[in-house]
Amino acid sequence: MILPTKRLRVEASLLGLGADVLCLLNRPKTISGVWEELKAMRDREQSAGSLNYEWFVLALDLLFAVSAVTLVDGELWRAK
Repeated sequence: MILPTKRLRVEASLLGLGADVLCLLNRPKTISGVWEELKAMRDREQSAGSLNYEWFVLALDLLFAVSAVTLVDGELWRAK
């Protein structure tokens, strides 16, 4: 679930999804803005598979747990 395995593609793991979120955070964005961009990116890339909001929230939880992102004034920031 968190890490890719033999049966779980990188794109479907929380680590892979978290990496996609970090790539989108080139500037501070709202969580809903990141969700919309990520959804659009996944729709363009047919191989990435579908994405639901619960999985997105779990990926954000993982990023918060490892201090990769912070939330400041309603905007998601990439940690330095």
